[in-house]
Amino acid sequence: MTKHKVAIVVGSLRRDSINRKVARSICAFSGDVLDCQIVEIRDLPLYDQDQEGAPTPAVTRFREQIAAADGVLFCTPEYNRGVPGVLKNAIDIGSRPYGQSVWDKKPAAIISASIGAIGGFGANHQLRQSCVFLNMPVMLQPEAYIGNVSDKDFDADGHLKDGSAKQFVETIAHAFHGWIDMIHRSRSLLAQDAAHAKEEREPA
Repeated sequence: MTKHKVAIVVGSLRRDSINRKVARSICAFSGDVLDCQIVEIRDLPLYDQDQEGAPTPAVTRFREQIAAADGVLFCTPEYNRGVPGVLKNAIDIGSRPYGQSVWDKKPAAIISASIGAIGGFGANHQLRQSCVFLNMPVMLQPEAYIGNVSDKDFDADGHLKDGSAKQFVETIAHAFHGWIDMIHRSRSLLAQDAAHAKEEREPA
């Protein structure tokens, strides 16, 4: 089984945020199928088109880490029924300059976790809208809204304790592996078909 390299982008800057702990849990529980790395967004400047020609080291680092990944997993809270500003800023930085988006064609999945009952539903779907525009095929099922979760659901290492939430996160990780695998295999087969069709059209 191919182990896919996944960049995890956390939509909260708080060091002990619930969504960061969910991201850590995914890294801890999916090592057999995913090679995970949390890509930090804390040091990214606010997006400024005037600075596109002279990106900061943080911007260059961020874009390179996303570009090197086989897929991108977003773990985000919901702020005021929407995507946190820091996450939207990271998305904008990765998408520019025009025509050089590092998000393009990257398989994606979205997890939103919250102490509330709806599990960050608003942020989850707002983020899906951005992913559609960015040409990121987003995993549709299983949907991942983790509600009613708090610090007590995690152990001293910041990983989910045994229970339904842990089992669900493990299910998401393995489903995302399958999604990445399907997207990359499909593209490879389509490229092969296109090459064969070209050969058949060309005279001997």
